Amino acid sequence: MLIILKPGQGLLYMKVGTHAQESLEDIIVRKTREIELAGFALWGYGGSTCHPQTMVQPFARSFEQRGQTIYLCMQPMESSHFAEPIRAEEYSVDGLAWQPIPQAINVLGSRYALAIRGLRKEEFDLPLAKTKVALGNSMGSNGDRYIAGRVDKACLEITEEIDTPVVPEPKVHISLVAEIVKPYAVHVRNSPK
Repeated sequence: MLIILKPGQGLLYMKVGTHAQESLEDIIVRKTREIELAGFALWGYGGSTCHPQTMVQPFARSFEQRGQTIYLCMQPMESSHFAEPIRAEEYSVDGLAWQPIPQAINVLGSRYALAIRGLRKEEFDLPLAKTKVALGNSMGSNGDRYIAGRVDKACLEITEEIDTPVVPEPKVHISLVAEIVKPYAVHVRNSPK
């Protein structure tokens, strides 16, 4: 494991797979190229568990103020997200002031996006039982209980040393990592007509 996960470290966990009719492998190639061209990429997503303004931005700011890098730790999964691969044309930090998405960056079939760089394949097991939800209505909840069921992303904090346990514990396998950078998470949309 190249990233260091220690107590007090913040991370954003996300299940990833096919999105807007594009395979995960194709998305990785495209996002890597976007980072090369623009210096960052916007990793699109949906759902309400990691809303840009109420969850991701305050979460990332609080850990950045502690001098920490926030990592996006992604668990590949089988998915069948068949939304139309329509490119978002604008992004907004606050949902009010909108600006054009740089031409080098494509966000397809999403409502929100994480600003990332340093996207890379990295293999390690993440014991969610050694994490807790870092903010929101479920703040303090154990990570593995929170992720159980239909929840596919969360702002988490490491609570215990991550090492080889004596007693086997449930883990998720992480295969893809990126650094979350300012503005952390944004709203995305097509230009209003």
